Amino acid sequence: MNTNNHINRVIYMILFMFFTVSAAKAALTAEEMWQTIQEQQKVIEELQEQLDATAEAVESGAGGATGNWADKTQMGGYGELHYKFGDGTDQVDFHRYVLYIGHDYTDNIHFFSEWELEHSLAGEGKEGEVELEQAWIEIDLSENHHFRAGLDILPVGMLNVTHEPNTFYGVERNEVEKRIIPSTWWEAGFGFNGEVAPGVNYDIVLHSGLETSSNIRSGRQKVAEANAEYPAATGRLRYTGVPGLELSASYQFQSNIGGELVSGNDAHLFTTHVDYKHSSGLGFRALYAGWDMNKNLSADGKDSEGWYVEPAYRWTVGNSNTDVGVYIRYEDIDRGFTGSRNEEERTSTGFNIWPHPKVVFKGTFESVKDVDDNTTTDNFYLGVGYSF
Repeated sequence: MNTNNHINRVIYMILFMFFTVSAAKAALTAEEMWQTIQEQQKVIEELQEQLDATAEAVESGAGGATGNWADKTQMGGYGELHYKFGDGTDQVDFHRYVLYIGHDYTDNIHFFSEWELEHSLAGEGKEGEVELEQAWIEIDLSENHHFRAGLDILPVGMLNVTHEPNTFYGVERNEVEKRIIPSTWWEAGFGFNGEVAPGVNYDIVLHSGLETSSNIRSGRQKVAEANAEYPAATGRLRYTGVPGLELSASYQFQSNIGGELVSGNDAHLFTTHVDYKHSSGLGFRALYAGWDMNKNLSADGKDSEGWYVEPAYRWTVGNSNTDVGVYIRYEDIDRGFTGSRNEEERTSTGFNIWPHPKVVFKGTFESVKDVDDNTTTDNFYLGVGYSF
């Protein structure tokens, strides 16, 4: 709609009506005529202002609503492709493709979600899965304290919270955090997080829990019509007051990890880690995670635990924007039983190449020793990953 043409038409109609009335009232004096003209001019100016305001509101409503929504919505994600050679099996797998969507309703009310497709193809009889790992609302109670409710990743370990492929060494994620914690681990619940002092952060969450009689990792219910009879609570303290340094410890309690499968199996999980990146390129990671349960599971003991150490070095190649990093990692996993595959020792070494901070190419050589059987298996991996 041409707003100016519409305004002109209205003005012409008013003038026409004015002169028609004026001609009909020939008896009006010159003074009365001038007063009438001034009154009509005032009406025209008021109509002009109203039409301008209406036109501005229409234009803002037509284009501004969409623009405002887009400005407050964010998207991101990551993906990773893996090649595995060794152990009698050569395999290629698009392991993960993940999409993040976030939205700011106001300056202090936020939404975030994470969708994941694993192993490229999902459906009946297929290897892959489509999973909703995060979908939460966060309200800023103040600048340093926040309330969060919904589907969320638990604040335990390092990789459970930050696991984009360009943020860690190795093609595959370390086994300690996959099998003991078990990453990636999300639940439904609510809690608080924030900063109590410069560099000192906290998380407190009340949430749904595991349900298993076999092993810890299989107990993740993934909030799919999950048993909520035995809720759990998780707390974490994290220190980042020194540049490049993160120190963290977390604790979780669940009244019965067996749910409806095994009664009376209270469970406690404790994790602690250090992550240090020096400006020289030297880096070091170490983590411990351990369970204390009332009863053994069929595949994991009541005292299952694991730890690893990982020194690394990263540098920039010449005057380029490409970084290269090398690392070595030693892991020890003790499932708390006796017998075959109770304890594993894993040694891996490899490289990361970052042509861009968000893009990485990886290579890993891994040796896995079954301590109880005294057997060793070697594997080699190649991978490419990215985040955006």
